[in-house]
Amino acid sequence: MGEVVILEKKYSEKNLQLITGKKDICVHTEDIPEEMLLLSEVIEDPRKLPYMLETFHTAQIKNEKAFHFALLRVQVDSDIRMHEDIQKYQQRKYVAETLEKLLYGELMLSVGENSGIDDD
Repeated sequence: MGEVVILEKKYSEKNLQLITGKKDICVHTEDIPEEMLLLSEVIEDPRKLPYMLETFHTAQIKNEKAFHFALLRVQVDSDIRMHEDIQKYQQRKYVAETLEKLLYGELMLSVGENSGIDDD
């Protein structure tokens, strides 16, 4: 696994696979919306999040449901991999949860609550 170059910028192939839910990411690089690329950037370096909150808040998200599922995939993946590098995966999960709260008002995967995924 390596890096993928999109619009002269390098992104982690592994992160793009996770965010898009597509294993064959190299075939789909032209189809990745800007908000997914931004998400890849902030989960790669969570210290960028404070500077990008307004960007996410004002972004025109092309597919709300796909973006929401990208945030959920990051949270689930972070929980599963927490034992590998606790700081890294706590930060990634924090990024995804913060963006989910900012954009959707609540967490779909909140512990101890009756949250669920709606079939619209």
